[in-house]
Amino acid sequence: MIVTLTAHPSTDRTVPLAGALRRGAVQRTTTPGWSQAGGKGVNISRACVSAEVPTLAVLPAEVEDPFLADLASAGIPALPVTGGGPVRVNLTLTEPDGTTTKLNSSAEPATPELLADLTAALRSAAEDSDWVVLAGSLPPGAPDGWYAELLGALPRSSRVALDTSEAPLAAVVAGLTAGGPAPHLMKPNGEELASFLGGDADVLEADPAQAATAARTLVDAGVETVLATLGGHGAVLVTAEGAWHASPPPTEVVSTVGAGDSSLFGYLLGDRRGLAPADRLALAVAYGSAAAALPGTTIPHPAQVRPELVVVTELDAAHAAPAAPAAPTPTHSTAADPAHDPRSVTR
Repeated sequence: MIVTLTAHPSTDRTVPLAGALRRGAVQRTTTPGWSQAGGKGVNISRACVSAEVPTLAVLPAEVEDPFLADLASAGIPALPVTGGGPVRVNLTLTEPDGTTTKLNSSAEPATPELLADLTAALRSAAEDSDWVVLAGSLPPGAPDGWYAELLGALPRSSRVALDTSEAPLAAVVAGLTAGGPAPHLMKPNGEELASFLGGDADVLEADPAQAATAARTLVDAGVETVLATLGGHGAVLVTAEGAWHASPPPTEVVSTVGAGDSSLFGYLLGDRRGLAPADRLALAVAYGSAAAALPGTTIPHPAQVRPELVVVTELDAAHAAPAAPAAPTPTHSTAADPAHDPRSVTR
C-alpha cells in the first residue's frame, strides 16, 4: 500500500482560457472549467486508484467538508484528521499553449495539536505500507522542519518518499548535512535542486549531466534514490549504483499541473513491480508526459502511459557525465543479446 500525507490539501479549480492571459482584461474561457480534490499526496493516491494500487490518503479535513465527499466519489480511501478548518481552494489558469498560472491560497494556521494528530495518524497508517509519501507544502503555522521531524518519527520499516520545496526542503537538506534521518527517495525538480546547490535552474534542467551531479550530492548525504524531474528535458535517476537520464516522447503540453506527482507515482509503481532502475525511470517519465498532455490536474490512466516511447541513457556513475556512446538498441530483451551495450535503452 502507498500511504500519502497531504498536510496542505486543496480543492483545485481549473479554468481554461481561450487565449493568452492578459492582466487587467476581461477574458473568455473555453469551458466552465472543473474542480477536484487535490494536493500532491492526493494526486498520487488518485493515481494509485486508477492503477488499482492500494492507497490511503492522510490529510487534515473536517468531517462535513465537501473535499472528503469529492475523495469518496473518486474512490480514494482517506484518513481525515480534524482540527484544521476548511480545505483551501487553489485556482489554475491554463492557456492554449500550455502556459499555466496558479493562484494558491492558504489554509488556517496549523496548531501543535493538529500536527501531533497528523503524525500519529501517519505513524499508524505507515505500519502496513510499502511507501509513505510526504508531499507538497506545509500549512501556515507548521514549522519548516516538520517533514524532517516526521522522518525520525515514522517506523524504521517505512520507506519514505519526499516531494516538497522551499523552506521545508531546505530544512530536510540541512538535516541531511547534519547527519539527520534521510528519506529513501527524493523528487526535486530543476528549480528545487538549484535552490540548495546554487546555479541557474534553467541551465540545470537543460543539462542532465549537471542535474545528475547535483542529485548525487543528496545520495552522498544518505538518500537512497533521487528522481530529479527536468520538465521537457525528462528526468534523471541517481542511486549509489548508477545514474540514468530519460528523454520524454514528443508531447503536446496542455497543463503541467500534476505532472511531477504523476512522475513520482510512475516511479513508485515501477518499484512495486520490481522493475530495474532504468525501467522505473522510463515509467516515471511516461507518467509525467501523459499527465502534461491532459487538462488541469488530470492524472493519467495506465492505458494512456507509454513507457516504450521513453529513451533512457545510462550516465557515468562517478561523474554523472554521459557514458561512452552505445550501439543502436534493439527492442527485444537485452538479456538474450550479449553483444548489446545496455547503456542506451529505447522503450
